[in-house]
Parts: sequence; C-alpha cells; structure tokens
Amino acid sequence: MQYNPNASLDPSQMGGGGRGRGGTVAVGGGAGLIVLILALLFGFNPSELLDATDPYNQGGQSGQAGTQGGLAQPDTRFAGCTTGADIASNRDCRWVAYTNSIQAYWSQTLPGYQPAKTVVFSGSVTTGCGQATSDLGPFYCPADSTVYFDDSFFDRMLPQMGAKGGDAAEAYVVAHEYGHHIQNLTGVMAKVQSARNQTGPESLQVRLELQADCYAGTWIAYASNDPKGVISQVTEDDLYRALDAAQAVGDDHIQKSQTGRIRPESWTHGSSEQRRYWLNRGFSTGDPNQCNTFAANALTKA
Repeated sequence: MQYNPNASLDPSQMGGGGRGRGGTVAVGGGAGLIVLILALLFGFNPSELLDATDPYNQGGQSGQAGTQGGLAQPDTRFAGCTTGADIASNRDCRWVAYTNSIQAYWSQTLPGYQPAKTVVFSGSVTTGCGQATSDLGPFYCPADSTVYFDDSFFDRMLPQMGAKGGDAAEAYVVAHEYGHHIQNLTGVMAKVQSARNQTGPESLQVRLELQADCYAGTWIAYASNDPKGVISQVTEDDLYRALDAAQAVGDDHIQKSQTGRIRPESWTHGSSEQRRYWLNRGFSTGDPNQCNTFAANALTKA
C-alpha cells in the first residue's frame, strides 16, 4: 500500500477515549482472540462478555450516530500527521491515513454521512459503550460513533490467527469497523438487535459481519482508483493481504486451529470462505448496493 506524500491528513478525525455510559460494545470483524475463541468454544455471543442486553442499540441510540459519550480532545500523538509524507517518519500517521480515506469514501457514497472517530488505545479504554480491554480486539461503539482498537492487535493477535499482516490487513480491519458505523447510520444495526443471542452460519449476526466485510471491500476498490487520495496505490499483494486477514478471522479457521473441531452452530462472524467472498465481492463490484448479505440466498454464494 503506497501513500501520496502530497496528500493532506486530518488528525482531528482521531479521538481520545469516550466517557463511559454503560451499555455494551458491538464486536467487529477483528474480535479479540480470547473473546472470539471463548465464544466459538462455548457458543455464546461475544457481546455477552460485556454483560450485553442490547448489543446493537447501545443506550437507546437506535440507528443514529452521535457523541453522547463525549470524546476527549484529539489524540496528540497524531498532531503532527498533516501530510502523507509524515507516514515515512512517523508510522502512527498511517492510522490517520486509513481513517481519512475511509471517511472520504463514505462521505461521497452515503448521503447524509455523519463522520465517526478512530481511537487507538493501549491496554484498556473507557468508551460510550463501557470499559473495554485489548482482548476484545477492534470494535465499533454505536453510543459514541467511534471505532476503537489497540494497535498491538495487529502485531500480536492477527499473527496468532495466521494472518500475514501489513498495512493493507490493518486498513481492512479499520474499514470493517467503519462498515459497522454505516450499519448504525442506516439503521441496519438496530434491526439486528433481535438476533443478539443468535449464532450460526446464516444468523443475522453473521450477516451483519459479512456486510461490514463487503463494505470494507468497496472502500479498498475506491482507494485503488483514487491516485490523488492519501492512499495512492493498492497493489495485488495488498488485496491478497486483506483477503488473507479476512480468512484468518473466519470462525471455522479459528475453531479448527484452536480445538481441531468446527462447530458452525456457534459462528458469530462467518467462515473464512464467507469472509473472503464478501470482502472480494465488495472490491470487485465497488458498489455497496451489492453488499446485501441479508438477502434470502445471499450466504449460499460463499
């Protein structure tokens, strides 16, 4: 993945930790290794680890985004990230690049798009959905419209899952979480709340995650064709690394590598094949309208 040194970066899209309001966290595609393994072994929704009662409608904020939790001032670590050239000297600036590019895409694509924030934390963080630790992995909190992740996830957990890693793999995970933001804005997330305790290969929970994968793929397609954007080039290897990361966090892959058994009835995010399929579908079509994982026969295609 190559960056445009002349592109402007907007570090104000990076936020500090939100103030806790209770509620729970909407677990995203990079569900933490410990959380996801426990869920797959014992067949519960990962949100239940946070005493979930309403995992997709936090604090009553159905189908809308906002900052009810109250974000702190922008993270000063990113204050010097003002151009694409800064990434070469400060690798932390790549998080700003991912966030800026993803939000530029959705601002052009979704009418009435409301920007979100990205928070990079270490160890633990207080959010609008409650307290979270790095074991949860990357996640989106609807209550404060913020994507959270501990960057050690990409250095520690993704390799444990067998992913090759790299910037494109990181960007895919961030884009997936922003896919949940889109679902929150469009009301899809609120409609899935009735499935909060459901698992299985065709459950609404799995469909929600696969749609976020597809949305991530549409952004990759946008970035690969936007030479004037902050991300100036997406190579074939980048796409491979993104698909590889999607495969690594497939429910069946994690189950087999950890227990030697595959239990589809406990899936919460979809199989490796499903995740690769929908990420690639988003990339190959570049059209969010092709990401209807909730159609009756949608999951038979993967």
